[in-house]
Amino acid sequence: MAEILLDTDGLSDVIHRKHNCLLHLRNLGERQLELVRRGSMTELLDLLSVKQQMLTDLQRIEHALDPFRNQDPDRRRWRTQEGRDACAEELARCERLLSEIVRLEKQSEQDMICRRDEAAARLTGVHSAGHAREFYLAEPRPLRGRLNLTSGE
Repeated sequence: MAEILLDTDGLSDVIHRKHNCLLHLRNLGERQLELVRRGSMTELLDLLSVKQQMLTDLQRIEHALDPFRNQDPDRRRWRTQEGRDACAEELARCERLLSEIVRLEKQSEQDMICRRDEAAARLTGVHSAGHAREFYLAEPRPLRGRLNLTSGE
């Protein structure tokens, strides 16, 4: 029985680590969206580097949860019902955080697409304006075979 209790203590610990990691990822996602909207690409790249490290940590945490996935939750023995309830609530908060993280990612992606499209439109406008400027500033070319329309009288 002591082994089962240690097992649930371990599960509770891993769920707590997952919650902290997701909380940090959510905060990074909010910052990411802010940087995308401001167009701060250098800061965004730095943030994405940190975020990648956090995602690697989350993968490790998920791997640590693997032994618990095939267990029947009703057969686990907890020290107290309150401990079990607290772990279940923290897991529910993890799910809400994960949903929020996905929402932030989708919003950041949409905002980046809009910024990209706006930049492409500006570049096209600059390119077209450059061609027009070149045309108007070009040296006048002599006309071949000029037609004399003046009267010789």
